[in-house]
Amino acid sequence: MAALMVGYLARRAGSMILVLLGVSVLVFLIMQLVPGDPVRTMLGPTATAESIAAVRADLGLDQPLVQQYVSYLGGLVQGDLNTSLTMAQPVAEIVFPKLGNTIILAAGALVICLVIGVPLGVLAATRQYSLFDRGAMFLSLAGASVPVYWAALVVISVFALELGWLPTSGMYDVREPGGLGDLLRHLVLPAATAAVVPTAVIARLTRSVMVEALQQDHIRMLRANGVPERQIVWKHALRNALPPIVNIVGLQVGYLLGGVIFIEVVFSWPGLGGQLYTSITSNDMPIIQAGVLFIALVFVVVNLIADIVVALLDPRTREAVG
Repeated sequence: MAALMVGYLARRAGSMILVLLGVSVLVFLIMQLVPGDPVRTMLGPTATAESIAAVRADLGLDQPLVQQYVSYLGGLVQGDLNTSLTMAQPVAEIVFPKLGNTIILAAGALVICLVIGVPLGVLAATRQYSLFDRGAMFLSLAGASVPVYWAALVVISVFALELGWLPTSGMYDVREPGGLGDLLRHLVLPAATAAVVPTAVIARLTRSVMVEALQQDHIRMLRANGVPERQIVWKHALRNALPPIVNIVGLQVGYLLGGVIFIEVVFSWPGLGGQLYTSITSNDMPIIQAGVLFIALVFVVVNLIADIVVALLDPRTREAVG
């Protein structure tokens, strides 16, 4: 079994490298299509043609696209993410702290998704076609349809402006920065907003797979033998339903990483999404390329972990791995 899992991990790691390579090609080509000259943006409107040409040559932007990409890829392999065009700092020094803040926000949202979405789906499945089931599925459908920016404005209006319970921006209080408690207070609103759509998706899928799991023959046998319903639902049926739930959770991590860019802008969260927004408006290509690559890396790593968990949970998947 251990040898099979090692082989599976090696194949998945190879696929992950190919995905990241493809993302790097796409990001590099898309950046070439962005209107505007990043060098002119960096030097300002008063820059002369000679100074622009000199900077382009210094950055290698006067070379053919293929040669530019090869140089870019070679730098990535060596850990060189280039230098920001607008801030004149190494991209790694800008992106890494921002990525950590984004992961904190996405992790907080994911916790909310799991704490609310999975139990809601399970309870709805155990009360199929009841008023609770219909109400829960209506709310999840509404949640999946809500624009993220609209939800952000609503929670700010209600919980920050009207009730004054929670702060609306930043990670810490600017006047008196606190510790973990201050961070959690600032995390609640953006994480809850980011979690609205993924929670709805997880709840609907959990209900669907739990309804199917509760109709299996071995579940009927357990009921016939007098096993308590709570134990049947939360121990036996949920265990069978976990593989597809784990898969959908892994996919929702990708949604969270992509969706928090709006959340970070609205809540002034100092994360990678907000930095990408600023870099896009200033046409800072090195930061954009590094940010997208890091988001893709986190996404594929999380889905690799999800695939491993599914393989450990589902015997049929373990046989397919072999």
